[in-house]
Amino acid sequence: MTGEAIAGPDGRLRCPWGVSTPDYVTYHDEEWGRPVRGDDALFERLCLEAFQSGLSWITILRRREGFRRAFAGFEIASVAEFGEADRERLLLDEGIIRNRAKVDATLANAKVLAAWAPGELDALIWSYAPDPASRPAPLTTADVPAVTPESAALSKELKKRGLRFIGPTTAYALMQACGLVDDHLKDCVARGL
Repeated sequence: MTGEAIAGPDGRLRCPWGVSTPDYVTYHDEEWGRPVRGDDALFERLCLEAFQSGLSWITILRRREGFRRAFAGFEIASVAEFGEADRERLLLDEGIIRNRAKVDATLANAKVLAAWAPGELDALIWSYAPDPASRPAPLTTADVPAVTPESAALSKELKKRGLRFIGPTTAYALMQACGLVDDHLKDCVARGL
């Protein structure tokens, strides 16, 4: 059967994607699927998932520090103050993905979120976390969905509230990365951490 957990460099079983590069081993073991809380932290993940759309996650992962420098550490209040000069700077910044639509969405989303109450983004996103008991542990990568009813509903609500570049697939990737769901395979060493 393909897509099963496979041994990493240390012999421990991991999700197949988590052993393809050393960067992925670290990200898989230490970050992906672990709960992320806080408006700014979730804003960062929301932005990075949007920038990843259509690209490989490793491309974003390897540029994450460049993104953090370019976008003021993803502090919502700071990014909301960015103006046209900042936008032009970002479109010339080789340390990030210089996609005009994604840069514009990030800046627009920061302005929307700056008007929200503290903790509102965190509470909203986490309100879409499904009951873990309702989700059996995936045995293979084929058992991991790209979209769920919860991610479709989260995407719809975020769009309704004025956020851009957050479709159901991007919303589900956010849910996976931020620990709202545990999509580590059943035999993966990181399952349940």
